[in-house]
Amino acid sequence: MHTNYYFLRQLAPALQPHLNGLKFMECFSQDRDELVLVFAQARGKLNFYRPFFIKATLRPDFSGLLFPETIQRARFNSVDLFEEWYDRDVLAVRSFLNERCLGITLEGGITLLFKFFGNRPNLLIFSDDTVIDLFNNKLVADSQLLLSGLDRPLDQSWDAYTRNDFDHRKLFPTFGKLVNAYLEENGIQQKEPPEKWQLIGGTVRQLEHPQYYLTTFQHKPALALLPYGEPIRQEFTDPLAASNRFYSAIMGQNTMDREKGDALRLLEKRLKRTQAYIDTNLQRLIDLEDAVKNEEIANILMANLHQIPEKPGSRSPDVVELDDFYRNTPIKIKLKTDLSPQKNAENYYRKAKNEKIERDLLQQQIDNREQEVGQIQQQIEAIRPIESLRELRKYLKAHPILDEKAADGTAPLFKQLVHEGFVILIGRNAKNNDLLTQQYAYKDDLWLHARDVSGSHVIVKYKAGKPFPKTVIERAAELAAWYSKRRTDSLCPVIYTPKKFVRKPKGLAAGQVKVDKEEVVLVVPRGEEEKKPSAGQ
Repeated sequence: MHTNYYFLRQLAPALQPHLNGLKFMECFSQDRDELVLVFAQARGKLNFYRPFFIKATLRPDFSGLLFPETIQRARFNSVDLFEEWYDRDVLAVRSFLNERCLGITLEGGITLLFKFFGNRPNLLIFSDDTVIDLFNNKLVADSQLLLSGLDRPLDQSWDAYTRNDFDHRKLFPTFGKLVNAYLEENGIQQKEPPEKWQLIGGTVRQLEHPQYYLTTFQHKPALALLPYGEPIRQEFTDPLAASNRFYSAIMGQNTMDREKGDALRLLEKRLKRTQAYIDTNLQRLIDLEDAVKNEEIANILMANLHQIPEKPGSRSPDVVELDDFYRNTPIKIKLKTDLSPQKNAENYYRKAKNEKIERDLLQQQIDNREQEVGQIQQQIEAIRPIESLRELRKYLKAHPILDEKAADGTAPLFKQLVHEGFVILIGRNAKNNDLLTQQYAYKDDLWLHARDVSGSHVIVKYKAGKPFPKTVIERAAELAAWYSKRRTDSLCPVIYTPKKFVRKPKGLAAGQVKVDKEEVVLVVPRGEEEKKPSAGQ
């Protein structure tokens, strides 16, 4: 929570007295993702009079502020930044409504803005409402931000809570992971809406008038505004001191703690995702069992063909009401108007076949995922007691963490992730599909595509001496189904074959290929499932 909205709104007024009467004297960087801002009353020949330092780390994987007593600037490999706005008086320090930003206003309408949006932190220089300079120029979209647009009013009333189906995350996107975990620990999911609202209100009051806790969250140091996690040190009252202590803790992590924490965090994330997948499939199975079976509907139609009135031209009515002899109640059955009643019954028999295939597939996937859950839990229990870095690395080499994550290499060209150690590449469009299949895929790579519809080519890269596991083929097929016209289908057939059986004869359109040999797997379409944090989270 060190860059959370609720912390920044406490940090801004606490920072103001330290900057009153000072000027923006210097800004320099000695590291690609770090910079130092120097404020002081006056500039001397060798140093500054009454200096105040802000060190900002703005890496994609970590961002935060440190307020050191002194800074030693290196003689070499140090570059001055934003010199045009030196020697301007500090007028104010401000936070922004429901947003992860901190601004330092200088005379002349200049604002130094620290932006802590997810993995896109940056320092922006505004002249009045317009961005005129950036620390990280690669974040091109930042140049379009307006200072006046950073305040984000949100309707956080009971009526809004009701309209959003009692989902507090939609009203309070600024809570972030730690606060949401605190609410879950306090049983928000089990409470009735009025009790939930009461818990949320109490939590907001704590966040607005906090104590600061240095704790451990998801196996790494965290700065909390609530008593949550495993405390390292409790109850700072000064946000600057709390920020400094947290910064020292996160930077002081030894290699062993960091690598062990990363491993456990990845495993727990994968465990949660796998359990959610099992729950989704179980619910789908329950829905299939509870619904009237397609085979039963077909039997009812066949038993009552003489009762179904036909429209001119042997067409069927849109809906027919018949006696459900399985349940002794009337049942309304939808029919296709361009088919006869008997042909409609044949359609329902065909659906019944697919229904059985889907049930079997869902059960098989549940069994596979339950086995996976057991493996993940075994890995977690094996890693927790390890205290030696050498032992940890030896274990991880022998038992690699089977996690999906962005892969290195050709990521700008293709969508890309890793599953169970196998790199999966996904084409972005027709021309990109050709590039992937024709130039980046080799004969032993596995090629997949949703059957009979347009969609992305998917490649699973071959690993020497290792056959493609069934779970990898299934996961790649889910992605091929997701990135196709069958994304919204409950079940999608996907063809797969070694790349050597895929060719592109002259004259075919972009993205089109001929497949000489194929196998088919039926899967439920499923995407990458990784949500990007919104600006306020």
